[in-house]
Amino acid sequence: MDKKVVNVGALKVGNYVIFNEVACRISSIDISRTGKHGHAKAKIAAIGLIDGRKIIKIHPHGDKVDVPIVEKENAQVLSVQGAVATIMDLKTYETFDIKIPEEFKDEVAEGKQVLYWLILGEKIIKQVK
Repeated sequence: MDKKVVNVGALKVGNYVIFNEVACRISSIDISRTGKHGHAKAKIAAIGLIDGRKIIKIHPHGDKVDVPIVEKENAQVLSVQGAVATIMDLKTYETFDIKIPEEFKDEVAEGKQVLYWLILGEKIIKQVK
């Protein structure tokens, strides 16, 4: 799994983070200070990159969290069978099958180029060119 460890205080809105073994994009961060000897807490709201569900976590400001390394690659569609496309990476020429997301069902066709993301070992089509 491609990930790195980052301090909660270094996170920003739009960054990626891993919550409950799910890669997410941070949608908001609220930092609150507690009592005289308490530590600052960060309330982080994030949306799953794959399933789109919302996850909210509260961490002490000094904690460390896992951040996924998201690789963005271009590929060409070789064939389409139902909801699965066979695509070829344009850099490595590796071919593999990938599930077509619902929003791209009508756009993905043989010969088209797509942008796919590699997130925690999972490949997802994010754009049709």
